[in-house]
Amino acid sequence: MTTTNEIADKIATEHSLTKAQGKAIVEAVIASITETAVAGNETSLPGFGKFKVKETPAREARNPATGATIKVAAAKKLAFTPAKALKDALNK
Repeated sequence: MTTTNEIADKIATEHSLTKAQGKAIVEAVIASITETAVAGNETSLPGFGKFKVKETPAREARNPATGATIKVAAAKKLAFTPAKALKDALNK
C-alpha cells in the first residue's frame, strides 16, 4: 500500500522540493478532484483515468438475518475508470 505521505515524498524528491511542498501538492490534487466530484462533474487525468459521479437509485433490499424488506436510499458514488495506458501497464 502507498500512502499520501509516500507519494508526497516521491514528488518532493523528484522535483527538488521540500516534503511539505510535496504534501501540499498531493493534497491540492485530491481537494480539486473532491471539489469537482461534489459539483457532479468528471475529472479526467490522461494516461491515468477518469473519476466520475454515478447515482444509484433508491431500491428495496432484504435483511439477510431476518428476511425483512428494507429501503435503501438513493446515493451518489465516485467511480474510477482506468485509462487504456494504465490497463495496459497493469496487464503486462
